[in-house]
Amino acid sequence: MNTTISAVGFDLNEDQQDLISKKLDRIKYADDLIVDLSVKVKLDKRYIFDITTNFRWGAQAHVSSDDYEFATALNKVMDVLDQKVKKEKDKIQQKG
Repeated sequence: MNTTISAVGFDLNEDQQDLISKKLDRIKYADDLIVDLSVKVKLDKRYIFDITTNFRWGAQAHVSSDDYEFATALNKVMDVLDQKVKKEKDKIQQKG
């Protein structure tokens, strides 16, 4: 899985980068299913997370979340992403 993390409107510090990487470990179970994953963090009074995931069978999932707290916004978006990835994985296993 190729992962890109980018920030818009501010620079991610090392702690924020590490936190994102640590949270992405939650979807390690889907490493072989995901081709690439793009994390975009924007700061506009609130932290806005946009994550786009491309699966190897051509499907794409896009999730987003925002909050005034960096970690809270990240947790929210990871909860949604985890559910999306599980749903896609289940769909593929049912077909296969």
